[in-house]
Amino acid sequence: MHKLTFDKDVTGLLVIDPYNDFISEGGKVWDRLKGVADANQCVPHMLAVLTAARSAGIRVFYALHHRYRPGDYESWNHIAPIQRAAQTRRTFEAGTWGGEIRPELAPQPGDVVAQEHWCSSGFANTDLDLLLKRHGIQQLIVIGLIAHTCVESTVRYAVELGYAVTMVRDATADYSDDAMHAALDVNLPNYASAIVTTSEILASMAIDVLGVTSATPATAALPGDGAK
Repeated sequence: MHKLTFDKDVTGLLVIDPYNDFISEGGKVWDRLKGVADANQCVPHMLAVLTAARSAGIRVFYALHHRYRPGDYESWNHIAPIQRAAQTRRTFEAGTWGGEIRPELAPQPGDVVAQEHWCSSGFANTDLDLLLKRHGIQQLIVIGLIAHTCVESTVRYAVELGYAVTMVRDATADYSDDAMHAALDVNLPNYASAIVTTSEILASMAIDVLGVTSATPATAALPGDGAK
């Protein structure tokens, strides 16, 4: 077990795909996520971490999925199944409510919004790495959707680029408990430096939110410590 600490000057909070279609009642994908998201209080936890980060002076970055527009994929030679699904469902369609960010999670002045990613990784074919480096970021705290696709892909890519990543396990959601387990307990422990709860991350920021005692330091199981 290791004490979890953050230097706000080199730490960024990365918020992935907080769209209405994912995490708002009536969203195109909400019914598939609702069971897991309600059980782990994903949305309130995302908001708590976001609020705490801003209060602690940690800069916020957004990695957003491409917003569907008619004609996006028709001329492509190869379309991944996840992109085919977006094309069929018109997920996060530009100009629609579903393609808007849930209001309480929306960017505020001073936040940084990267170019939209076309598949899963927030880094692939975007300016996210450039923006993080321009702001001196070396360590990322990650929240958002979905655990086994965009979140996992973005975390893996971040580590490949040299960032230290802390994943907040109850500030994400997925289609099933099995998918959550695969992402958070099997795959991501190989990449994230720490996988923690919202209470732990808030304590480490010394922010008293959701009844967290800020004097209690957060700890997290790391790969090699027997974490499963």
